[in-house]
Amino acid sequence: MQPNLHSFPLRPGRVHEVCGPGATSFATILAASGAGPVLWVRQDWVTEILNPVGLAAFFDPARLLIAQAPSQTDALAVTEEALRDGSVPLVVTEITRPLDLRQGRRLQLAAGTGGSTGLCLIPEGMGSNAAETRWHASPRLAPDGPDSTALRWELIKNKTGTLGAWDVRWDETAHRLHVVSPVGERPGPAQARG
Repeated sequence: MQPNLHSFPLRPGRVHEVCGPGATSFATILAASGAGPVLWVRQDWVTEILNPVGLAAFFDPARLLIAQAPSQTDALAVTEEALRDGSVPLVVTEITRPLDLRQGRRLQLAAGTGGSTGLCLIPEGMGSNAAETRWHASPRLAPDGPDSTALRWELIKNKTGTLGAWDVRWDETAHRLHVVSPVGERPGPAQARG
């Protein structure tokens, strides 16, 4: 059966989460699938820095706005205001500590008010009960050889549907996401396979 990424792009007006070593790639591909500015909120004490030039293969780095906050509380305040305002279609926020239900709910209400999509990059094993969906993204070795854009996306929490896993690959030339059928599985009825 052909995989269906009905949850990607993510449901607008909601806040979602992604964890795993491919979380930044997930957020980057999400940004590439949309239009308009992308606000990326991070805490200024985190040593890893997002390089906008490195995102040029996915989307125009001029679309990226980076906000640095001194603490997670301040980062959440910036995120909440940006989601509520709605002038930025996508707000990506790097989270370093678990959100309590109140914080998660405030973000959901703000996203619902502004109609923007929120994506929290979270450490593995951490997440808010208020999140609409939670994904685990990890790199994978493509069956036809090395491919730096081959990923495995697992939907591990979904408030409005089922869970699943997909192998995906970003095609830089076509500027789109490809869903790759798992090895040995072809679309169509079982009788037609030979």
